[in-house]
Amino acid sequence: MSATPFFTSKSIEMTKDLTTSLVERKNVLNNNLAIPEIYNAINFSGIMFEKKYRFTKSQVEYFYEVDHRTIERLLSQNDEELKQNGYEVLTGDRLKHFKQAVVSEPNKEGFTDKDIDSLATSPSLGVFTFKAFLNVGMLLATSEKAKMVRSLILDIIIDVLNKRAGGHTKYINQREEQYLSVALDEFNYRDKFTNAIDLYIEKNNFKYAQLTDKVYKSIFNEKAKEYKKILKLSAKESVRATFYTEVLRVVSDYENSFAKELQRASEKLDRKLTLSEAHHLFNDFAIRAEDMMEASISEARTKMASRDLVFRDALHEKLENYIKEVSEDDFEKFLGEQSMALEKRLQENSDVFKRLKDR
Repeated sequence: MSATPFFTSKSIEMTKDLTTSLVERKNVLNNNLAIPEIYNAINFSGIMFEKKYRFTKSQVEYFYEVDHRTIERLLSQNDEELKQNGYEVLTGDRLKHFKQAVVSEPNKEGFTDKDIDSLATSPSLGVFTFKAFLNVGMLLATSEKAKMVRSLILDIIIDVLNKRAGGHTKYINQREEQYLSVALDEFNYRDKFTNAIDLYIEKNNFKYAQLTDKVYKSIFNEKAKEYKKILKLSAKESVRATFYTEVLRVVSDYENSFAKELQRASEKLDRKLTLSEAHHLFNDFAIRAEDMMEASISEARTKMASRDLVFRDALHEKLENYIKEVSEDDFEKFLGEQSMALEKRLQENSDVFKRLKDR
């Protein structure tokens, strides 16, 4: 091969996940911010066709150093996945135009004269977009070249993530455009919740922490202490400051609803509740809330488990069943041009905070 890239192996221990996990492969291929950098690093030229780089089967075989039977077997076993990522068979006018693109391309890496002659008479041709090309590399478990590609992919993704997030992935949730407004709403709802605990529950030094833990445990199966350990937060760091907007909204709704339950129960008894009574009330409320808020709670669990695994390298074991791939929109939301560090967003919205302060 004319231009062999240099591969590193910082993430070699993770390469097995790509060969066995569809979710892990989707998380790589949905990261449109990293894909161009991976293309440049691999340094293997495709044929530009319909605004995308394409690779023929012979190029794929050449690059990964496997025979055509291996690629055909891979296509047969993973047909739907590879098609979703851009593999297709060209015929008719599209094939004619692709052949013209190949002939006009001066740098035909992976093509022999025999390939060019065969292409001229072929009635159909299977081609891979760059994402499908990478998909092949993530599925080829026995190819040494594919192993190096998987290591390179994961290293670049880590580098892109750290670069885009400024090395502070712990608070990557705050880069979302909607975070500020949702956080302000949550701040107001949190006040209502703590005020209700103060007004309707007898004095107890543990009531705020215990009931907050109950909210967290009900929504994402973890107490604050467990969550902090998973995200490696210090004792002084705020759990809520790391929540994604979907989680903040559910927590706000949950706490606001329970605050009303406390008020109704206290007024009915015409006295403050004991902490024990508040716990019993919450247990009953949580059952009903799980039914009423099933969809939003499930979404919050999925967002937290899936995004934290990708963006923070943090596994919520109690939410493993909720892990799904992270969408292209999410990568753009937290790492793309519309995302922004909270400090900058605060500066741009200083007038909003001045009004809040003066209320």
